[in-house]
Amino acid sequence: MKSFPIRPALALALALGLSACGGGSGKAEFTVAGTVTGLAYQGLVLTTNGMEVAVAPPTTAGANVSYAFPNKLEYGDEYNVQFKQQPQHQTCGFQNGYEPINKNTAGRLASINVIVNCAVNSYTIGGKITGLTVDGLVLANGSTGGTLTLTKATTSAAVDYQMPVAVNYGVTYGVTVITNPAGLNCTVANATGVMGDAKVENINITCVPRT
Repeated sequence: MKSFPIRPALALALALGLSACGGGSGKAEFTVAGTVTGLAYQGLVLTTNGMEVAVAPPTTAGANVSYAFPNKLEYGDEYNVQFKQQPQHQTCGFQNGYEPINKNTAGRLASINVIVNCAVNSYTIGGKITGLTVDGLVLANGSTGGTLTLTKATTSAAVDYQMPVAVNYGVTYGVTVITNPAGLNCTVANATGVMGDAKVENINITCVPRT
């Protein structure tokens, strides 16, 4: 039987057929993707395998956001998603599980879904108290709730105090005297403000004998 050389056009068709059937690397490919909950501010950047992706907050407040890294990984490649940058005024972490959710091997699961949970930062408020010579001073923060009852100071120097409930970034606070100690009148300086990106320590209270 005679053999005939394969014509160039037929050879090209065979090559294209093999490529369409996965004649390349032959490995399945996976996208490193996930979901972010609680994101409210700009600035979140994630990274893995030499790639990075910036995640913007949702257009609808409180909604979840989906993200995906630009390049796919091949079956067996390891990934380890990390925070390159936290969002403004927030701290994010990876969802807890039986094992770290942010790193694994591509193909171990049918799809990759790295879940990120974000929360707005909160800080304490407080200051110094002078002249508290009697028990019974009660303070309250009207914005977030929480009261604080103070006993008399054991020193004549100013003493530090701190309200029991932290305040989220961007929330207004207002410390007031709910109950004055017997025989004293206490006033609050710098009582109100809007929480920034650091704890507040200048809400000072001065108590003087009542006349």
